[in-house]
Amino acid sequence: MSNLTGFVKRLRDIMRNDAGINGDAQRIEQIAWMLFLKVYDAKEQDWEWDDEDYVSIIPEECRWKNWAVDDRTGTAMTGERLLDFVNNLLFPTLKKLPVDASTPIKKAIVQTTFADANQYMKDGVLLRQVINVIDDLDLGDYEESHAFGEIYETILKELQSAGSSGEFYTPRAVTDFMAKMINPQIGEQVADFACGTGGFLTSWLKELSTKIVTTEDQVAYDTSIYGIEKKQFPYMLCITNMLLHGIDVPKIYHDNSLLKDVLDYTESDQFDVILMNPPYGGNEKMEVKNHFPADLASSETADLFMSVIMYRLKKNGRAAVILPDGFLFGTDNAKVAIKKKLFSEFNLHTVIRLPHSVFAPYTSITTNILFFDHTTPTEETWFYRLDMPKGYKNFSKTKPMELKHFEPVIEWWKDREEINEDGFDKAKKFAVEEIIAKNYNIDLCGYPHEEEEILPPKELIQQYQEKRASLNADIDRILAQITEILGIDLEEQ
Repeated sequence: MSNLTGFVKRLRDIMRNDAGINGDAQRIEQIAWMLFLKVYDAKEQDWEWDDEDYVSIIPEECRWKNWAVDDRTGTAMTGERLLDFVNNLLFPTLKKLPVDASTPIKKAIVQTTFADANQYMKDGVLLRQVINVIDDLDLGDYEESHAFGEIYETILKELQSAGSSGEFYTPRAVTDFMAKMINPQIGEQVADFACGTGGFLTSWLKELSTKIVTTEDQVAYDTSIYGIEKKQFPYMLCITNMLLHGIDVPKIYHDNSLLKDVLDYTESDQFDVILMNPPYGGNEKMEVKNHFPADLASSETADLFMSVIMYRLKKNGRAAVILPDGFLFGTDNAKVAIKKKLFSEFNLHTVIRLPHSVFAPYTSITTNILFFDHTTPTEETWFYRLDMPKGYKNFSKTKPMELKHFEPVIEWWKDREEINEDGFDKAKKFAVEEIIAKNYNIDLCGYPHEEEEILPPKELIQQYQEKRASLNADIDRILAQITEILGIDLEEQ
């Protein structure tokens, strides 16, 4: 265990001296592909043990055990020779591994993981030192590999603060809470169509693992996850994360969930449970919007994902999805159409308003968790405002949200009642008729006396654009009602 403490720090100290590494994001990306190969090598040893006919997809000379392991006899490659091997043989070979539709997932992942991976280091002696630190991990030792799973988590957290690469980390407290409330059952499959580094999938596995009794249960558990990730780097981290969690066949695909016509999805594309935090704030091009029915074609990424979720949730399936405030208050045409579909075809039973800064430092936009199932149309929706824990002004990198901060919701969840504090609703139930009357503006049980958050310019612009779109939609609707009452045809004026 001792060699695990300070693992990340030791790597950082070595890499700081390498001219090829420019900043945190590159440093972590460099560590990531080596970790993948180390973890994959440990897996291959298990697979060879279980199946004597096992053949690696990686040519022998490129397998970790044959080039990276230093037996301390002075024969391990280092310096220019190591750099030449990694740059001119290892990378080109792994990027071009022969993969087709018949290649088993556990083999194909090597090629997809390396497709866009980068090797930044320029000093072969330092590269050898880094490889040795990584190779010292004993993943065959249960205790150590379990502890390493936790360390991997801290590596993923570091990413969050590594600039623009940090947008795919949902705080563990949030994914754990959502998985807990969804209550996974053996035999169910969960999907996340923008899975990032796999946080929701690992929370799901943790929650489901307590229910394994038989060997059949174990098989069902091993095949219970499905993920899609558009960006190469989080995809690589997610695959490694799943292998570390004992998932030998990680059904994680490097793809873009928005590039398929939603009307083409059939029952075989649907899942029992969907857990996700769709990317938001993105503006999608026309070619993406063309994959959606005209009334649901929004340019806001989170809206489009919401449609994908509705088309890919099985009958009687359950979902928990994180969405920004803009989705709740938005009354522009596409948002209203999406919410109309949600309320008329699904049962949106609960909306949890999250306190601000849950996602700090990545975004200051306030978010919400929507819990719904594909059973009956919605008749009533509960809203619950989760307040900042006592003594906290903000969550931050050093004081992140923890699962215990969800205790008030968990207690309320089982035995729901309306709560009013200082004249403001904290928990309240609304009939669907009231929601329709508000034109699906579901910005309810919000935060009273909200101090004006100073948002970064890009987020501020986005929020104002969403508010303007909603205002325009409201004005158009009211004008239409007035003209109808007065019997005036505005077109003729």
